[in-house]
Amino acid sequence: MERLAGKRTWGGTRLGAVSVPTEIILHILVGLFAFICILPFIFTVIISFSSEASIREVGYSFIPIEWSLKAYDTVFDLGLQLYRSFFNSVFVSVAGTAFSVLICILYSYVLYRRDYKYKKFFMFFSFFTMLFGGGLAPTYMVCKNLLGLNNNYAALIVPLLVSPFNFIVMRTFFRNAVPEALIESASIDGSGEYRTLFQIIVPISLPGIATIALLNMLAYWNEWFLSLLYIRDNELIPLQYMLMRTQQQVEFMVNNSGKIGPELSEAIRNLPTDSFRMALVVIIVVPIAFAYPFFQRYIISGLTIGAVKE
Repeated sequence: MERLAGKRTWGGTRLGAVSVPTEIILHILVGLFAFICILPFIFTVIISFSSEASIREVGYSFIPIEWSLKAYDTVFDLGLQLYRSFFNSVFVSVAGTAFSVLICILYSYVLYRRDYKYKKFFMFFSFFTMLFGGGLAPTYMVCKNLLGLNNNYAALIVPLLVSPFNFIVMRTFFRNAVPEALIESASIDGSGEYRTLFQIIVPISLPGIATIALLNMLAYWNEWFLSLLYIRDNELIPLQYMLMRTQQQVEFMVNNSGKIGPELSEAIRNLPTDSFRMALVVIIVVPIAFAYPFFQRYIISGLTIGAVKE
């Protein structure tokens, strides 16, 4: 009967089906791989709760001699500046992601349309910038002197708005997920280009848009170099730059503690350095990690598009 049904067997197991032992082994391998991926972050969290004396005595260890919250106390002693910088990072990440995704959708849709006359020119125009750049000095002069990106939120948002790589990814997604017949049908029904894009194309392209949004959000959240170049006001610096600057200040005080009085020198030498550095990593990583569950469903859907050809 199995042969008549077109199903071949091998050793009692139907070909194309995964046996139970094999499925268990695959689950174990995937679980081990996931554990290996998350293990460094777990190690970082443990070190951030270790005392500085424990790190000096036994080094980095999964079981420290002494637990301590001093690293986090040092971070939260920053007070109002910490919360202000956290707000700046959230605001820049959300606003920058929204604008950059909008630009990516508009530009990629133009590249996707086969009937657009100048799509090859704009494709080359965006791809060329991936190969050649003006360099740091011309970019700094254009952003600061020509565009006025100096000591304002725009200086943290505008330089990252355009990403040629995201344009190519989104254009490819449109080609695989959006049939041209759908656009032709909308055009016959009298739909304009913007209505077709935002009411028809965008709703069925949420997996690709979510992937691009996640990439942009990660770029904005982790960015600190723009703050170093264009921001001078402490009320505008994002979380990453503020924590990096604080870490440098703590390390500078510890390294030069011998040049000051004995009482103050002893207090400075007891400041956490290694555990403080790990606490900064935890504080930066944890907020953005909460964004993944919101994008996971769309990203998984995007991975399966185009996998089956009918």
